[in-house]
Amino acid sequence: MLIIPAIDLRGGRCVRLVQGDFARETAYDDDPVRVARRWADLGARWIHVVDLDGARAGKPMQLDLVRAIAEVGVPVELGGGLRSLADLDAAFTAGVSRAVLGTAAVERPSLMGEAVAQFGPERVVLGVDARGGRVAVRGWAETSDLAAEDVIAQARDAGVPRVIYTDIERDGTLTAPNFAAIAAIARVGLPVIASGGVARRDHLERLAAIAGVEAAIVGQALYTGALTIGSAEDWWVEPATSLPGMGEDHERAH
Repeated sequence: MLIIPAIDLRGGRCVRLVQGDFARETAYDDDPVRVARRWADLGARWIHVVDLDGARAGKPMQLDLVRAIAEVGVPVELGGGLRSLADLDAAFTAGVSRAVLGTAAVERPSLMGEAVAQFGPERVVLGVDARGGRVAVRGWAETSDLAAEDVIAQARDAGVPRVIYTDIERDGTLTAPNFAAIAAIARVGLPVIASGGVARRDHLERLAAIAGVEAAIVGQALYTGALTIGSAEDWWVEPATSLPGMGEDHERAH
């Protein structure tokens, strides 16, 4: 399983939020491009970028900065404020390799199929941010009545090839991922990039043991030093074979 470092952008800085709360922000660097270079120098295969300002505004707000990050040379997947084909086109023009559809996939489901048809399936990712199993939208400010699994199944049927699943209640908390929820999401049938709650390498090993989880996005743990990357090989994680308490989730995943 691949580890993908996260760079969340707000006001031109690299920040992290706790449970998506804009009032609980920690700024880690005033130069996100410098952060991207750090991950590139350590051999990162992908960088996950979120335009937090764009997520709130409903349109991309920091594409110039995103372009500079993409020019570092590591493939970038971008989420936050991408609500139309024109937004996706602008993101790709800025050098983004994969675009994440979140709110738009809920509010205008047909956009997923249109995006796949226009840009190709490998450039489109579904982003599902869930609170209590229900999908949150508009920068996590609103929670819909839709179950995460239903939105993912719809994306699967539209030809979207993978989903980024974020458990909002775990995001930025350094507690642990919601392994049971992630295992349930993986059973829908799309490869899963898991996000939220990773604090230790054994959390990653446990995620890697869930069938269908292909990657994990890590932010807070990397910025606080709870998880360290020393070489290019450290971005890859082998599945755990036996960890206390993992049996139930592992069985559910299979």
